[in-house]
Amino acid sequence: MKIFITGGSGLIGQHLNVELSKSHEILTQFYKHIGNCSEFNSVRFAINDYETLSSIFKTFKPEIVIHTAAVSNADRADQLPADEVYDVNVNATQKLSELCRKHQAKLIYTSSDLVYAGYRGSYLMEESKLIPISLYAETKLMGEMKVRKTIPNHIILRVALQFGFGLNHSRSHFQFVYDELKAGRKIKLFADQFRSALSLTETARMISELITKSVSGETINFGGADRVSRYYLGKEICRVCKLDENLIEPITMEGVHAMYKVEDVSMNIDKLKQLGIVPKAFRDSVQEILTR
Repeated sequence: MKIFITGGSGLIGQHLNVELSKSHEILTQFYKHIGNCSEFNSVRFAINDYETLSSIFKTFKPEIVIHTAAVSNADRADQLPADEVYDVNVNATQKLSELCRKHQAKLIYTSSDLVYAGYRGSYLMEESKLIPISLYAETKLMGEMKVRKTIPNHIILRVALQFGFGLNHSRSHFQFVYDELKAGRKIKLFADQFRSALSLTETARMISELITKSVSGETINFGGADRVSRYYLGKEICRVCKLDENLIEPITMEGVHAMYKVEDVSMNIDKLKQLGIVPKAFRDSVQEILTR
């Protein structure tokens, strides 16, 4: 298939470039950093450059668009003017949805697990209460609303915390933790925030499987098999790499006055598994990443 990837130089995007290019014709978009896009058919422009975006649909004629481009985390969003974050995360998503509808392309939109209310318990269903508490999460949810309103042929993925090694300039929190522990430096990690953490390699593999399925008009929890904290993630790094667990100090969000106290956005992934897409166990994924 012909697949257009936005945000192709991002944390997820670069892994998608590698995985999807194995079986499909891809065009990958980047803006500030090129990452591994130089190794693939790629184009450089800002995602809210609508003239160039429109021309992509006329020339490349994608059958599927995977939209990962965004102001991609709460800290970064808070450092930018709110209208700029809104323009990238909401307006550009609406424009992309309109172009997909016009040119009859399926849109796969990567949202976030942080759209959920983080105090409602564990293993949240797709229908669970949504209360985004950061500007980032709010604009990702608004992006979801634009997609649903604009194009029937869509899939919305509420993507869990990503872990693993980023490519080139992109880095995950997992990579920071790994580097600190390998260097023998002490680190503090939250023991009271829980996510359905999913490895970057599993994310790319599972999206590759998803595009072969006859599914549209669905919102899907897109996470790993296990409910874990960042503290547990750090302990797994120590276990696999035989590092000193005493370097990790468990902390609480309240204890450090965290700005966004999201206690538990672990997700029920039954809908994903019913499609035949099953993530590896968390421990197996960590093992795979650190021993390859």
